Amino acid sequence: MIRSRTTVRRRAPAWTVGLLLGCTVAATVPLGAAPGPDPPLRIVVIGDINASYGSVGYGAEVHAAVRRIVQLKPDLVLAVGDLVAGQQTAPRLDTERLEAMWRAFDEEVLDPVTAAGIPFVPVPGNHDASAEPGFALERRVAWKYWRDRRPRVDFAGNADGWPFRYAFTFRDVLFVVLDATTVGPLSAGQKGWLEHLLGASVAPSARVVAAHLPLHPLTHGRERETLADPELERILASAGVDLFLSGHHHAYYPGFRAGLLQVGQGCLGSGPRRLIGAGRRAPRSFTLVEIDSGGHVRVEALAEPDFTAPIDPALLPEAISHDGAALVREDLARGRGAR
Repeated sequence: MIRSRTTVRRRAPAWTVGLLLGCTVAATVPLGAAPGPDPPLRIVVIGDINASYGSVGYGAEVHAAVRRIVQLKPDLVLAVGDLVAGQQTAPRLDTERLEAMWRAFDEEVLDPVTAAGIPFVPVPGNHDASAEPGFALERRVAWKYWRDRRPRVDFAGNADGWPFRYAFTFRDVLFVVLDATTVGPLSAGQKGWLEHLLGASVAPSARVVAAHLPLHPLTHGRERETLADPELERILASAGVDLFLSGHHHAYYPGFRAGLLQVGQGCLGSGPRRLIGAGRRAPRSFTLVEIDSGGHVRVEALAEPDFTAPIDPALLPEAISHDGAALVREDLARGRGAR
């Protein structure tokens, strides 16, 4: 049973029945009656599935999560980076090892998901496609792996940036993937591309932006590993972005700041972390997102070991504050009038 579910209302509700846990509800519609609303778009968001540096293969939690995702059969899986365990420095990983890591990902993660008919959309992370010069080989191998594995989505504009920076639409929702694998603000060029893209999009029902690094810190030990980019946050808020998804901090937290819902994902691989203000480490988890035809967004996380039990938002810190910036837990922000 779902104990609590976070909800963001963008406009008047246009639907009443969700399918968040894969339940099907049948209804009798009289002949000649107007058709009901479309079912909500259901997205599973995963991230940080890698084990220790250089690992080939995945832990039991990743396998359990993949089985649960296939069982849920969402419309889309979006992965916010760190899909393999790169960035080892002593010794550096060579091409043979990197390709073995990606083959394991293919066999253990991507194949089961796509075989179930679920499109899989990647976001670059620091452990699989870092833009730091010292990891150029890892980034080239990642590009080679994804080059011919584009999901069946409608790419928006020029897709030359695939798989590192690109946008697509799916069921009237605009998704934008940012190349954000290094600490600090995005380049002016990437922010200009994003601002133009958001301004040129034709009134989608919702806008979702995903990056590996978060805008603000969420967990102990990673307080400085963020984008820390007020201009980017302004662009997202002014364009009416409904949801910003991130990884890297290894803990689930849905928070509002300046009218923007920002959701950090729990990890599925090594190193779950403790949220700032929390007493214990976060569980491994993945996030379920529903977006209905009216643009309303709902988020919830399912936790290890079998990814059936939801994380109760009431157990998360009421707010996460650092260096004068605060993310207010989504259910509390909504109670105070956040959209």
